[in-house]
Order: sequence, then C-alpha cells, then structure tokens
Amino acid sequence: MIRPSVPRTVRALLEHQALVRPAAVYALAVPAEPTASREAPAQISFAELARSCRQVATLLLGQGLHSGETVSLVMPNGLNTLRLLVGALNGGWCVNPVNLLSSAAQMAYVLEHSDSKLVIASPDWAEHVRAVLATLARPIALLVCSPDVDAAQDILPSAGTDMPEPSPDALALLMYTSGTTGVPKGVMLTQANLAANALSISAEHALTPTDRVLAVLPLYHINAFAVTMLAPLAHGGSLAMPPRFSAGAFWQQATQSRCTWINVVPTMISYLLEGAAPLADVSAIRFCRSASAALPPAHLRAFESKFGIGIIETMGLTETVAPAFSNPLEPGLRKLGAVGRASGCEACVIDASLQAVPDGTTGEIAIRGPQVMRGYYKNEEATRSSFTPDGWLRTGDLGHRDTDGFFFVTGRIKELIIKGGENIAPREIDEALLRHPAVLDAAAVGMADAHYGQEIMVCVVLREGHAADEPALRDFCATELGRYKTPKVFHFVHDLPRGPSGKVQRLKLVDWVAQHATT
Repeated sequence: MIRPSVPRTVRALLEHQALVRPAAVYALAVPAEPTASREAPAQISFAELARSCRQVATLLLGQGLHSGETVSLVMPNGLNTLRLLVGALNGGWCVNPVNLLSSAAQMAYVLEHSDSKLVIASPDWAEHVRAVLATLARPIALLVCSPDVDAAQDILPSAGTDMPEPSPDALALLMYTSGTTGVPKGVMLTQANLAANALSISAEHALTPTDRVLAVLPLYHINAFAVTMLAPLAHGGSLAMPPRFSAGAFWQQATQSRCTWINVVPTMISYLLEGAAPLADVSAIRFCRSASAALPPAHLRAFESKFGIGIIETMGLTETVAPAFSNPLEPGLRKLGAVGRASGCEACVIDASLQAVPDGTTGEIAIRGPQVMRGYYKNEEATRSSFTPDGWLRTGDLGHRDTDGFFFVTGRIKELIIKGGENIAPREIDEALLRHPAVLDAAAVGMADAHYGQEIMVCVVLREGHAADEPALRDFCATELGRYKTPKVFHFVHDLPRGPSGKVQRLKLVDWVAQHATT
C-alpha cells in the first residue's frame, strides 16, 4: 500500500482541501459589531481560494514580480488580506506582513531591509506608506487594495495564472520580530516550516473539518498567520474573521459565527475577564487556546470559572512558526503554569555552556524540529548565535522541564533581574501581585542600583473601582515573596507597553514609565 506523502508546501495543503471539499467554507467575514441582519456574511470556499490564488499570481506577475521575490502587505485583517497572503504563498512568492504598530522609522527599515519589490496597502494606510517609501533610497512599487473581499474585486484580474509549485525549501515568509532590544530581525521561514506547523497545530488540538476558530489576532503576527490562517488549510476547518478584537462583541461574534474554538493572547483574556458574562450559549466552544505570552495562573482559573471554557496554554516563537509547546487537549492532563510539552518538535533545557541539564534544573529552553526557521535575513551573526553547534535553536527563554516532560517558563534571559548576585525572575513578581484583588496587571523589571547592581521596579495597573496604595502592595509582596524579592519602587500606570503579540515590552519599562506613571 502506497501512503500519501505529507504536504510540505502551502500549495499542497490548499490543493488537497480544494479537491476533497471544494464548496466548504474556508473563511467568513464577521461584522465588527453584532447585527440582527439576515444577510449572509461574505465568505470564501476552498475552491474559491484556490481560484483566487491563480488571480493573485497574475496580479503579482503584472506588477513585475518574479516568483521567489518579496511582497510586503500593510493591511488590517480582512478576507482579501487572506486571499493575497495565501495567493502569494501558493505562487511561490515570499510574503512580508508588516506590523501595523510599527513606527514610520521601523516600517521604513523593514521595507528596505526585506528587499521588498512591492507593497500592497489598504486605502487607510496608503498615504502613510507613500510617505515612508519616499524616504527610501531605492524605489518600491505601491498597490492600494481594500482588505474587504467585496470591495477588492476590481483589483484581481479575471484570468488566473498557474504557477509551478514552490520547493519545500523556498523562502515563504519573512516576518520581523518586534525589535524591543534593537532593530527588528527578519525571520526566514520556508514553505516546509509553514506546512509542518499547520499540520502539527491541527493534530495537537484534534481539529477537524467541523471546527471553526474566531480569528481576532492580527495577521501580521505569527500566531494569527500560522494558527488561524494556515492551520485550517491542514485540517479542512474554517475561520471567522472580524476586523479587530472587541471585548464587548467577542462572545456574540463567536456564537453567531458558530465557532468551536477560540485563539487569543493573555491580554485579551484579561479584557474578557473584566467584561460581562456572555448572554449567548457558549457550550459549542470546545476550548480556548492561549499563546504568545505567559498566562498568569490566576487569570486561567478565573476564565475557566467565569466562562466554563477550558484553556489550553501553549507557547512558541516567530522563529518556530508560532507553537512549539502545548498543553494536552484532555483537561485532566494539563498542568497549571506550564506551557506544555514539546509539540511537533524536540525541546530541551541547556546551561550557559550549551549542555543539557537534568529535569527540574533552570536553564535556557532550546528547540529542534521541522518548524524551526532557516535563520535571520541578511544577519549571519544573529543566526549563528541563535543556534547551538549541533543545531538547536536557543529561545532566550529561561525555564525547566519536569519529569513528565512539561516545560515551565520563568522569564527571558535578558530580562532576568540580578540583585546582589541572586537571580530573580520578573514573572514571579508579576504573578504575586496579580493575586492581589485590586491588581489588574503588573510588570516587574530590573533597575540600576549602586549597592545591589539591580533593584526591582514594578508597574501596576489597578482594577477599575479598586484601590491599593504602595504600602499595602509592599506588605502584600513581603508576605507573598519575602522582603528580598519585594520591589523597591512601585509605579501606578493606566496600561503597559506591549508588542503586537501582547507581550509586555519589559526592557522598555524604565524609560517608558517616566512618561506614563500616574504616581
């Protein structure tokens, strides 16, 4: 018996779905606000997506782009954004989704450094992109296109072009990291990387053609790109896409579009916890997947108690096409506080000499597997320093593995607070404060100190309608953490600086707090 080969390109994933379930819905639009209208939402079937891929190929060839060259997108979520991204991948182009939270200088750097030949921008971003392109030394073409599928019909040619299938090793995605400690780095991900993790995500969560995810994360972030856009191409399910996340509309959007799972980041969980319980029945939602940043155990327990939906905590990197760890689908097998077991890859914990350490010992988490990036674009030094000599990706995350194979992350190596020679994980400070009933959010960071080398500063966001002053929180921390780990400096702020994935930009806190602290 000849076994079918495992798909190793985005084209192979899509062609399979278009063949076996051509009329099935791949994606449908969800209005920003719930509506009682009986009008059917715009949607795309797998067959229509395959057809639009050929139209996108004609469009890009008409713009003078050769297969393998890079096209950048400056567009918010929308069905046409999906068509352009999948179409370019399908035809063998490299896509570069630009972070809409970028400053003008960051966007200019990404467009220049990526060697992009064309920028496709939505109408509301066109003027900004033109101004950015005018500052660059080399010309880059601009094409304006609506993210909405109905409004974008006029830009796609009626005739399609059949492109050769790209090689599994071909560069498919060039996604830039947030650059919180320097200029952004372009993560090079191949067709095989993308296909491997789409299949892994689908298998990890036992997703089937009957599953639909509410896609509220931005497509310029690796989580949305891999988990909500590509994974349905592997398991034949679908996604329901609102223009953006709205805590007030979230539950009605999920139930009206008949979602069976939701994919969020911890910041969204925090907002949902602050809102009212859903009015509609959410029993069809099998699980909530949380990723991209550590989820405080207190928030996990509160969410499951309030909404009756279990949370699967996962973790990954842009460098691993999103998830590399996942807690099990079976609720009784999950471990609170863990990011889960290695998913679709191998993982270990290493010391400063790059040697594996025993279970229970803290070190740097390292990953090896089919979803791991090729390297950083035009940055051989960063690529070399990110891998061990025997090919393990160094994540920069501190943590340990227990005897059951579950990984626990305690912080980032660069964010570690070293006070008087003692290592203190800032996440430990955060989670202690989050146990206080008045604290909505908290982030600790090291600050220079003449005596200890570093002291602990923390930024605190209070819950609306709650009060807590510094002496009260200091006493609380002393009880929870001991005097040595109690922060020296407390700042009360209205929010915290975050990157596109929802992670607190901890290393920016010391400079940021001067402009944003309320006390």
